[in-house]
Amino acid sequence: MAERCRAELAVLMREDGNNECADCGEADPDWASVTFGVFLCQSCAGIHRGLSTQSRVKSVRLDNWDRDQVGVMVGMGNKKAKEQFEMHVPLFYRKPRKIDVEVLKKEWILAKYEREEFTDPDRQTAYNCSSKEGMLWKLGRDRKQFQLRKFALSRAENKFSYFINEDSKQKPQQPKAEADLDHMNAVFVPEKIGNPYGLQITFIKNGSTRSLFVYSESSKDIVDWYNCIRAAKWERRRIAFPDRDLHQLAEDLTKDFILEGWLSKMGPKNEPFKRRWFTLDRRKLMYFEEPLNAFPKGEVFIGHRDAGYSVSLGSPEGDRSSNSHNNYCFTLHTHERNFILRAETQDDMDKWNTALNQVIDLPLTPQDSKLASMLVPKKASNSFRIIRR
Repeated sequence: MAERCRAELAVLMREDGNNECADCGEADPDWASVTFGVFLCQSCAGIHRGLSTQSRVKSVRLDNWDRDQVGVMVGMGNKKAKEQFEMHVPLFYRKPRKIDVEVLKKEWILAKYEREEFTDPDRQTAYNCSSKEGMLWKLGRDRKQFQLRKFALSRAENKFSYFINEDSKQKPQQPKAEADLDHMNAVFVPEKIGNPYGLQITFIKNGSTRSLFVYSESSKDIVDWYNCIRAAKWERRRIAFPDRDLHQLAEDLTKDFILEGWLSKMGPKNEPFKRRWFTLDRRKLMYFEEPLNAFPKGEVFIGHRDAGYSVSLGSPEGDRSSNSHNNYCFTLHTHERNFILRAETQDDMDKWNTALNQVIDLPLTPQDSKLASMLVPKKASNSFRIIRR
């Protein structure tokens, strides 16, 4: 009987839809929730075990199955489950992939099966709303300590703001800082912040990128804020471009950083290498003294290869770095200067070389050109700027 059950499950798992995780899309799942009748990867199966509904999780290959349990899987399966539990997923809502951070997977699974947010749109008001207020822990720009701050989002004003004093009895509050939603990004960075619910919010301020580092003590709260930002950006796009495809408008509402890590950078006049934290955010390369700095020491908008942007291994002939200490060196060529960079390992150098070349090969979009104009003085004719502090 056990062998027959396993054989039936093996056939069932090869069916379209069942051959990838029901929650994150990872190929060849080998776990299942008998409670919901879905096939899962090991990571999502672990989250299912923590559901208050006590989702019963079993290994397809290692555990024993009986006929009734197999019957549940035959009767449901991933396709039917998707139709039931994902009936009303908003286009702006970020569905996690296998490579995404744990908090996104966790809240996606809780929203689907426990809170049933996607079977009833009225249960989505925590993030699909015209305005939102709440408290988040924010890292101080100078003191480098996290403190509770009031945050607010307004679709009507197209603003995301935070406040120092949350006492509503005092005179009307003035925001300490506010961001234009159109040019704001939000990225989960748990390892950088040192908190599993850590979020980095970036926006343009006075021609430079500003970063806010925040977290919540609740995974639901921080993911609600994240999707609220996405919802507001999507709604503005939908109103501004009524003839556009809605799925197209939902693309790139927020975008994870392409690559981050430590590199050493040579100064503009063959000055000694200095170790900096680099972040590649779409077409924008930023470098910081420390990963949690509010402002970058400098940032470069990376244009297309046809405009003269390129990456080469090593350093240009004649530079002092070509004579010594040039292990894992590579050079980013721009209009204004060559950025001579040095990775700490061969693997790091290969990753940066690949990532930068991929960006340089991408065609520029109108949004890219607008971003470049925000970072570069109007008199400049190239998409490049160095900012030093």
